[in-house]
Amino acid sequence: MISDFLKYQAQTSTHPLAMEVSHAEGSYIYDTNNNAHLDFVAGVSACTLGHTHPKVVAAIKAQIDKYLHVMVYGEYAQEPAVALSKFLAQHLPHSLNKTYLTNSGTEAVEGAIKLAKRVTGRHEVIAAKNAYHGNTMGAMSVMGIEERKQAFRPLIPGTKFINFNCEDDILKITQKTACVILETIQGGAGFIVPKNDFLKKVKEQCNKVGALLILDEIQPGIGRTGKLFGFEHYQCTPDILVMGKGLGGGMPIGAFTASSKHMDYLTSNPELGHITTFGGHPVIAAAALATLKEVIESNLISETLTKETIFREHLKHPLIKEIRGKGLMLAAITPSSEITNRVILRCKELGLILFWLQFEPKAIRITPPLTISRKEIITGCQIIIDVLNEINNTQSTKFQQLK
Repeated sequence: MISDFLKYQAQTSTHPLAMEVSHAEGSYIYDTNNNAHLDFVAGVSACTLGHTHPKVVAAIKAQIDKYLHVMVYGEYAQEPAVALSKFLAQHLPHSLNKTYLTNSGTEAVEGAIKLAKRVTGRHEVIAAKNAYHGNTMGAMSVMGIEERKQAFRPLIPGTKFINFNCEDDILKITQKTACVILETIQGGAGFIVPKNDFLKKVKEQCNKVGALLILDEIQPGIGRTGKLFGFEHYQCTPDILVMGKGLGGGMPIGAFTASSKHMDYLTSNPELGHITTFGGHPVIAAAALATLKEVIESNLISETLTKETIFREHLKHPLIKEIRGKGLMLAAITPSSEITNRVILRCKELGLILFWLQFEPKAIRITPPLTISRKEIITGCQIIIDVLNEINNTQSTKFQQLK
């Protein structure tokens, strides 16, 4: 299968991990030789409840027996999409009460930026350096890494960048600004958390000049940081909230939520201000609702910060310089990209799945399912420590040989 995978399926890098997957369950992915791989990545923060969670699977099966796609988004009342949107409104601040369901996080980013321009009548968009919001042309326009964008220019004009956590840059938000879009916790940059009320101060400046604040919760959202959404830690409610990844429980989804007053701008002047064929797909919406209910109605959110503590306690090693992030959105930082690469690839050989971050080559991504157990955390951490010890021993031997 690997040869066909490389020959017929378009690749995103020259060296994919290329595991042949047989099945997955809970915190484990099994290859075609039936080897179990403990998953510390969760499909890059997407499989909130682990793999093939019974409540998610049951919701999918029940909806399949009723109907699949029946009409483009927004024309027919389909119970799963309506119930999901209502449930979100019931668990968000009152100003975030109407949701547009999309197929992915990057599509939700596109819709959110369009909405902000429509509401304000302005075109300037401010994003953060080292930001990542997706890979479509609009989302790439607010990506904060030039080397990833240069080959695809020209992009959307009118985009400016500020430094995340830099208070002086907040004054760059002016009456020309339609919106500021920020990740609540910067993902690709290395899981950088906001400091010194940065988000709150950005929101205050947006309010002052009439700009809208979009917060991208595609990774921090759905319980991953110990709150339903990361912004709840920072006393900052966005004007537009963007979701994706973990909302679907392993199914492809995105969403952006705003006030009814703002969202209604997409219905006229022009009509069809944002449109999608498969957004709000009933099967995916059913899976998302099951995921969201389980996250909220169980103890998973409250347990997330406890599990973070377990990770931090069991990942103490001279080659781990710091652990960034919050909850189960963690990045272990090593002294070099070489060490990080060796850890990730060697752990894969030993049955532990880790992954990289896009713009911080020294970071080891640790974003397991929220359902991961204490025992599984400790088991995986010990594999990481054993590999770091191997690296330390190798370096010591080379040093002795040089002497």
